[in-house]
Amino acid sequence: MTLLATTSIAAVSLYAMLSTVYKSAQVFHARRTTISTTPAKDIESTPVPSVDVIVPCFNEDPIVLSECLASLAEQDYVGKLRIYVVDDGSKNRDAVVAQRAVYADDERFNFTILPKNVGKRKAQIAAITQSSGDLILNVDSDTTIAPDVVSKLSHKMRDPAVGAAMGQMKASNQADTWLTRLIDMEYWLACNEERAAQARFGAVMCCCGPCAMYRRSAMLSLLDQYETQLYRGKPSDFGEDRHLTILMLSAGFRTEYVPSAIAATVVPDTMGVYLRQQLRWARSTFRDTLLALPILPGLDRYLTLDAIGQNGGLLLLALSVLTGIGQFALTATVPWWTILVIGSMTLVRCSVAAYRARELRFLGFALHTLVNIFLLIPLKAYALCTLSNSDWLSRGSVAVAPTVGQQGATKMPGRATSEIAYSGE
Repeated sequence: MTLLATTSIAAVSLYAMLSTVYKSAQVFHARRTTISTTPAKDIESTPVPSVDVIVPCFNEDPIVLSECLASLAEQDYVGKLRIYVVDDGSKNRDAVVAQRAVYADDERFNFTILPKNVGKRKAQIAAITQSSGDLILNVDSDTTIAPDVVSKLSHKMRDPAVGAAMGQMKASNQADTWLTRLIDMEYWLACNEERAAQARFGAVMCCCGPCAMYRRSAMLSLLDQYETQLYRGKPSDFGEDRHLTILMLSAGFRTEYVPSAIAATVVPDTMGVYLRQQLRWARSTFRDTLLALPILPGLDRYLTLDAIGQNGGLLLLALSVLTGIGQFALTATVPWWTILVIGSMTLVRCSVAAYRARELRFLGFALHTLVNIFLLIPLKAYALCTLSNSDWLSRGSVAVAPTVGQQGATKMPGRATSEIAYSGE
């Protein structure tokens, strides 16, 4: 047996053992997420908080933006609700102007148009400095939320120990292509396995950008760190949701997942757009994983296993595939053990997901293994080697610009330069 064959067998065997332990623990804890950590009587005794919804938009499709704002207008929340729409220097700002006219008689809506593109973080901050609600709900402009989302997330936030909470993400354009179907299943697994298990210990590591709620007082205390995130001396302009979540955990707050709060977001329908998105997310994940390392000892041991499972598992899988390909290329022998183990792990994972979701379509998620091995793993290796690169790959670098007034009036001071519509993993 060659060194390459031995290495491939050893790596894939270690991957199988680590993945089995990690995924078993993940599924076990994920099933218990729906149990509230705060007694109902303590929650009900607190006042109903006011909520500010912030919707930053940039060159958004007019129909998609209209659907987003309509879903916000239809919220059944009994408390005070304000909606701040911030156009981040769009070239099609007429779409935002048209929506401002639609909601001119709805006093809950407030529209701000920035003269130049300054980036999502600064657009969010422009609205935060105008708002005054107890809670802040970030909603991406290509996302629609169910009528009860504000109510369900704010109910979770009535526990003062909770600094942030996210809802369950789905793909609104799921039926468009094979890729959007695959991404929708990927979102289900990310939410109902990964985030759900982390939420068992109040430590969701990334409250996803399309629908995430934050405690205003906590967010204000972290705003400077959030806005001025640097990596190797350069502004970090994407991955804002993961970074803000890590800051919340570092400050001692819990971060939660509410599976019944459903949000649907537009996902990439072509491979090129999907890979560019994944590259940004990979860089963000690697950067903020380093930031999260110091807080892991203070969290439950499962969170350490989670970090090892995600990163160590990826490394072992990559090593087994690389040496397996080397074995085939140099010795013309097929790495059957590596193929058998990866195939078996894929079948088990998809079968468990299909059982838990009660949907046979998850058996088709096996296709994601091929995408992962031949596209995402090389992409993540490239991301790791280019962590200092902060290019968006979709709209270029952001520019520093003064902020603008609400309804074309009030001016606010500009801030220093600080993720796609859906930022996060």
